[in-house]
Amino acid sequence: MSVGNDMVRDVLSRVPGHPLRVAIDGVTASGKSTCARWLVNAVAAQGRPSVHVTMDGFHHRRAHRYRQGRASALGYYQDAYDFGALRAHVLIPLGPNGSGAIRRRIIDLATDEPVDDPLEPVPADAIVVVDGTFLHRTPLPDHWDYTVFVDTPMDVARSRGIARDADVLGGEMAAGTAFDQRYHAACRIYLDEVNPRVRATRVLPGIDSLLSKGQN
Repeated sequence: MSVGNDMVRDVLSRVPGHPLRVAIDGVTASGKSTCARWLVNAVAAQGRPSVHVTMDGFHHRRAHRYRQGRASALGYYQDAYDFGALRAHVLIPLGPNGSGAIRRRIIDLATDEPVDDPLEPVPADAIVVVDGTFLHRTPLPDHWDYTVFVDTPMDVARSRGIARDADVLGGEMAAGTAFDQRYHAACRIYLDEVNPRVRATRVLPGIDSLLSKGQN
């Protein structure tokens, strides 16, 4: 059985009585969003409702994100994401005795402006897939029903990140510096402090294992 098909069957087998809350975790540029989209589509193809939520919609505003300095690794680790808002608007409403209605974002990342989208009802049998970094940090594990760690080697993720973000980070050299000093330095703090590989329900050995020839 392929890695991807095995994961889909595993996820589909879980029926907790409320929407299944799935975390797709990994270091920056590991392929988390690609994995999340793949899983959402694979679940939908089996006839189960599926919803994709990305942590891009749960950033703090720039003034908060960069309050420890634009290049600070600790600042990225501690200040980038509003996990309290993720709990309030997604994880708790989807849990036992929750309202079943969520907001997929609290901020427009491009404009740095808060948003107040209407509540979105989620079917009780849905699988809701959230992709982001640091998703095994306390207290988030209390709210996940299933977690995946995309275990892409750091050098591979760095290359992916530079290719993806060079234009917005001021070129390849500047992007490499940003990954070394901020993004992946923060991820190393996370790996050492939390050890998500041990905490995850499933460790995926890189996104290529999911998308390789023969997956269906």
